[in-house]
Amino acid sequence: MIIKANKGQVSYGESVGILMLETFTPFIPGDVGNATTYSFPVRFQRVKGFTFDKLLQKDESMLEPILEAGHDLVREGVRAVTGDCGYMLKYQEQIANELQVPVFMSSLLQLPFIKTMLRTDEKVGIICSKATDFDDDLLEIIGINSTSDYCVRGMETQEHFRKAAHQEIGEIDPDLVEQEVVSVAQQLVIDHPEVKILLLECSSLPPYAKAIQAAVNLPVFDYITMINYVHSALVAKRYDGFM
Repeated sequence: MIIKANKGQVSYGESVGILMLETFTPFIPGDVGNATTYSFPVRFQRVKGFTFDKLLQKDESMLEPILEAGHDLVREGVRAVTGDCGYMLKYQEQIANELQVPVFMSSLLQLPFIKTMLRTDEKVGIICSKATDFDDDLLEIIGINSTSDYCVRGMETQEHFRKAAHQEIGEIDPDLVEQEVVSVAQQLVIDHPEVKILLLECSSLPPYAKAIQAAVNLPVFDYITMINYVHSALVAKRYDGFM
């Protein structure tokens, strides 16, 4: 079998490309920004000047560098493009309309699917980075016109998470952040016993999914469940077994 090179491409075998904010935060295993999180190769691409604050403001001046970075990933052979912050949902439609590969910028894209798994009287609990910026407009992007089926809690009130993720002090204590996010999850379920599934919006929260699940005994979805799911569709598995 003859295999041909793609013009301009100098490396191969990376199914998912990840657009990265410019941040000063260490990404531990389990974080979207840590390559050891995945059982398959991924490709990272920083978007120059694209900070968390500019993302929350949906700074339109950032659209061009975002698209340029996305095109760079596609030229390097990725088969789909995602992001490293759930609030990148703000740019989902614009990026998807521009790139010639599937685009899934936010962990929140799982929300409609997750809701269909529940009874009508049950809810999805969402733990996000900053609840003050989690509004109806964000959910309308994915066709959700009411927040009545969802309960949202933010991590902005948690000292160690806030210092690492929002103030970007350049260090993190994973044990303390784990305690914080587990506490938030437990209180969410206590306050809303109708919550039967949790979704973690923030790309820095998947490292703590196992501890959250152990504490509340509920299914937990996050950025990594989404990326793994898409990868499994991009690179189909050959099954070997016996009958």
